[in-house]
Amino acid sequence: MFLTRISIGHPVFATMMMVVLLVLGAFSYERLGVDQFPNVDVPVVVVATTYPGATPETVETDVTRPIEEALNTISGLDEITSTSYEGQSVVIAQFKLEVESTTAAQDVRDKIAALEADLPEETDKPVVARFNPSDEPILSVAISSPSLEMPELTTIADQRVLRQLTTIAGVGQATLIGGQKRQVDISIDETRMRALGIGIDEIIEALRTTNQNRSAGNVIGGITDRTIQVQGRIAEPKDFLDMIVARRGDGAVYLRDVATVEDGAADLGSLAIYNGETALAVAIVKVRDANTVQVVSDVRKRLDQLNAELSAQNVRLQIITDASAPIQESLGQVQSTLIEGAALAVAIVFLFLNSWRSTVITGLTLPIAMIGTLAVIDFLGFTLNMLSLLAFTLSIGILVDDAIVVRENIMRHLHMGKSHLKAALEGTNEIGLAVTATTATIVAVFLPVAFMEGMVGRFFYEFGVTVSAAVLISLFVAFTLDPMLSSVWHDPDAELDARRGPVGRLIARFDAGFERLAERYREIIRWTLRHRLVTLGLTGGVLVGSILMVPLVGVEFVPNADEGRFQINVTTPAGSSLGYTRTKVGQIEKALHEFPEVASIYSTINTGSAMGKHKEDRRHPGGPWRRRQSDPTERPG
Repeated sequence: MFLTRISIGHPVFATMMMVVLLVLGAFSYERLGVDQFPNVDVPVVVVATTYPGATPETVETDVTRPIEEALNTISGLDEITSTSYEGQSVVIAQFKLEVESTTAAQDVRDKIAALEADLPEETDKPVVARFNPSDEPILSVAISSPSLEMPELTTIADQRVLRQLTTIAGVGQATLIGGQKRQVDISIDETRMRALGIGIDEIIEALRTTNQNRSAGNVIGGITDRTIQVQGRIAEPKDFLDMIVARRGDGAVYLRDVATVEDGAADLGSLAIYNGETALAVAIVKVRDANTVQVVSDVRKRLDQLNAELSAQNVRLQIITDASAPIQESLGQVQSTLIEGAALAVAIVFLFLNSWRSTVITGLTLPIAMIGTLAVIDFLGFTLNMLSLLAFTLSIGILVDDAIVVRENIMRHLHMGKSHLKAALEGTNEIGLAVTATTATIVAVFLPVAFMEGMVGRFFYEFGVTVSAAVLISLFVAFTLDPMLSSVWHDPDAELDARRGPVGRLIARFDAGFERLAERYREIIRWTLRHRLVTLGLTGGVLVGSILMVPLVGVEFVPNADEGRFQINVTTPAGSSLGYTRTKVGQIEKALHEFPEVASIYSTINTGSAMGKHKEDRRHPGGPWRRRQSDPTERPG
């Protein structure tokens, strides 16, 4: 074969090709993202519109239906679902999978922009957002202080913590949950206001125009130009009392004449509850293609710095949930399986080829093919996830197949008395077509998996491509590196076919045992040839029985994973207050705490979900999940 002749004739060139694969793969490994599952582009767009004070029926008539009618004309639209809440409309547009999510979102934005003039004036600007499965928080952090009130703590969280976290590479958004911002409460005395002949609109206008900074122009001259600004924003609540709200004749009416001012706090818009106590929490979401494990690691380092900086103010940051923990656990298990499988594959090669040189020559295919495949998946924009690592694990045994066949045939030619150079060239050429056909068959099996229709095809795209790339690279190595090393690295064991030393005697006993097993197998084959009808009947019975058992096997998209936690979403009736929802959350938490395995519960209420006010629970086992006795899918009867 052409590749084989080039490699044997130019061993340095063949070696450098392998080095290039290893270097590219090593650099790609540093760049690859790490996630639990592949990033799947789901063409789903959500349109959320706020209509303050409107009933669900009014929202349905005036907002939801016009949006649905506008979106129905978009090409590629598959399905529309909508929900009308009190004061809010949520329309979810699902497109066909062949439509890019960015294109779908832009089409929706164009339709909404054309529709905005026809919506009621009281509605806020509709918010159009793409649905992204990776928008779930990768980290939740509780902020607490035994000495600070919630408004003060919220100010520190907003000005110090959020600003620090959002500067970390890979962090897309950091949202404050349960925060209560400081506000100035002005209580109007209606009797005194009427006595002075002042309207509420005058007070509001005075507050709007007085409490602000204004530009007073520029001073030009000298070395620099300077901008002049009049500082009018009021810093302290008590200073509002001296603000003039109206003039009556020659006298001025001050705010203190008609109102009282207090330093207060805004109403809560959302709630975070940790182990039954109201908390202030930060939900951190990564950008789409960021490495989850790396982002969490960087955030943890920044949290340590913030804890040191804020300790003087008696503020403490504590991690509540960490989405990277199950990812690291799962990927660690897959990587361990990968290493164990590779070691076993090399050991089996040694037992059958009976030569450590042949084992090294054949075994080199494994790391080169796997590391080279990393360069391919990085070029294609894949990540290291459960499915790509599963592809590596599955292909371990396949990757050395080509090299084993090539090396074994080369050894056969050596036993025929040929030189290493001639045996390497003729041995590889002799079975080149067969090995290529075998690899092509494997690719023909796995590559179509990447192009299946529907969500399954999108999900398994990386799996099919990774397996195909790995076996093709292994074929390339088998036709280049293996014959080149066989031609320059002489193997005395292959020439003498010896069984020397303790290892040689052990392999000799293994070969003898394997020969006895082969003899038993030959006896079974002879029996099946003498009893063809019985053999066909047994085979057909097994086939039919297997088909009949298919309905008994459960079917699911992704198997249930025990991550040591679970989530409960609860939707309260439309219009429910935070207090009412908080009460219901407390009842659920009380029931969950009755289970001894529950270590902690973290709940959020009204965090801006498109599904309305909800509560989210996560259960954490008291010890490592591998030692927990109960099954997370069990429910009390």
